[in-house]
Amino acid sequence: MQGTLIVYGLVGALAIALLIAAFTDIRRRQIDNWLNAAIALGAPVFWWATGLSMWPGVAWQLGLALATFVVLAGLFAIRAMGGGDVKLLTALALWLPAVLFVRLLLVMSIAGGVLTVGLGMWHISRRQTSRLKIPYGVAIAVAGLWTLASADVAHWHDGRDWGLAWEGPNHGQPHIAFHYANSPSKNTNPLAAGAQSQPHQPAGQ
Repeated sequence: MQGTLIVYGLVGALAIALLIAAFTDIRRRQIDNWLNAAIALGAPVFWWATGLSMWPGVAWQLGLALATFVVLAGLFAIRAMGGGDVKLLTALALWLPAVLFVRLLLVMSIAGGVLTVGLGMWHISRRQTSRLKIPYGVAIAVAGLWTLASADVAHWHDGRDWGLAWEGPNHGQPHIAFHYANSPSKNTNPLAAGAQSQPHQPAGQ
């Protein structure tokens, strides 16, 4: 990893970008292209800062972003999702390991459902006849910020992990399990351990 401060600085910038996306979507029902482009262009810098390998790390992130765009473009075609939302999620797929991205999608679905129900009830209470437009960028921003806050961003891309949030030195094991496995046990004092291994000698022998 090139520098933990750089990593956290980039993640902080990403969090600010998510807040801006939520604000503009509430105000204008639009997420600007320049903002989505800035998030996407920041991903290679984040890869460099976290020491992500070209293969399979970067390749995995690009594949995840491509799959995200293809699926969400289908939703955009049937008018189930806005174009700005599709671009924002695709840009986020360049940053997040697969495990964290799936977590983001789950939280986004819950937040989006709550947002839709709440705005729908408000729309009905005001007897509005116009088509209700949901600022889904808010749900994406909430899910993104929650994911950033709940994950150890300094170890997202450690080792040859194919985009999974696992730590390299313990290939195939979850990051938290690696720390538990290497945590000090109760009897870490070598003198105490030696005393326990010595049999009791009667006095005078």
